[in-house]
Amino acid sequence: MPNVRLDRVTKAFKETVAVDDVSLTVKEGEFFSLLGPSGCGKTTTLRMIGGFEEPTSGAIYLGDQEVSGIPAYKRDVNTVFQSYALFPHLNVFENVAFGLRRKKTSKDETNKRVEDILSLVSLEGYGTRRTNQLSGGQQQRVALARALVNSPQVLLLDEPLGALDLKLRKHMQVELKAIQTEIGITFIYVTHDQEEAMTMSDRLAVMNAGKFDQVGTPRDVYESPKTAFVAGFLGASNLLAGEVESAQDAVAKVRLAAGGTVSLPTDRLPQGRGAVSVGVRPEKLHVRGTADGVAEDQSNSLEAEVTVSTYTGVATSYSCTAADGTTVTAYVQNSGSSDGPIAPGTKVLLTWAPEHTFAVEAANDTGGRNG
Repeated sequence: MPNVRLDRVTKAFKETVAVDDVSLTVKEGEFFSLLGPSGCGKTTTLRMIGGFEEPTSGAIYLGDQEVSGIPAYKRDVNTVFQSYALFPHLNVFENVAFGLRRKKTSKDETNKRVEDILSLVSLEGYGTRRTNQLSGGQQQRVALARALVNSPQVLLLDEPLGALDLKLRKHMQVELKAIQTEIGITFIYVTHDQEEAMTMSDRLAVMNAGKFDQVGTPRDVYESPKTAFVAGFLGASNLLAGEVESAQDAVAKVRLAAGGTVSLPTDRLPQGRGAVSVGVRPEKLHVRGTADGVAEDQSNSLEAEVTVSTYTGVATSYSCTAADGTTVTAYVQNSGSSDGPIAPGTKVLLTWAPEHTFAVEAANDTGGRNG
């Protein structure tokens, strides 16, 4: 069932359009992320769902109820902010119990629900502590417990891990997903961190200039990006200029400006034909000597020259230059081979499987699709 639905929602601040005619459906119990760079409109979208901003046009639904015009405190949603917004004069228990006390929940019920939610977020025994006695990760858990204790229909999270150090942030990503799975509440999560969105989300929407460029599962969006922006924002990607030669049956052929013809699934071509940018992720590439030739599996191939070799621990990153001057990056796993890195100036053959190939509209592809 749809838990949150946006129907052609636009939000303008005077002359600036922050969110531009977007439509979206978030399913009940889903962990859904709004992903994009600063200024793309993701936080404004979240604030409209929460009731902190009203759309200029369009409609927002929670379940089957249209909630535009209904104030935030009357919507069955809660929000966790990056700043946590805890009450410094109250201890942990009272911070979490605050919403229940406002609803005049009985003392016994309040005690039970607060203790249960503190246990869920691994803060048993912390009820009497002041919030300024807690670490950043513990404060984040208190904010989460306070938002969840009222069992909202939807929990909105606006970059709640942004203030944490890298190690703690990665730990909290796993914990947040586990908590969401256990309680089954719909989470809508705003982040600019691609890895964070990929780690936690059931589905995500990549926002760009106020629109949704693509909506789908992390795997679908990563493996089959629909625009050059998505390909570049969600992980590293190589884009090669080309021209569609044929698109018959299930296999399309594209002639590259750097030389040669490559194959890819027809359903990974953009709607238009003609000039395209062919994409392949760096970890999908194999680096071979030019004398090795193309494998018998009919892999796509591209001749290039290694310009930079960078050791990154688990892999070695090779920056290569193709015949048309395009820079192509390949990641080669450091799997224990005694061979040293390929020296700059070495001619190589980059090969990859047709099914690991996608294509997007060529040049100035800023996208703007809803989902």
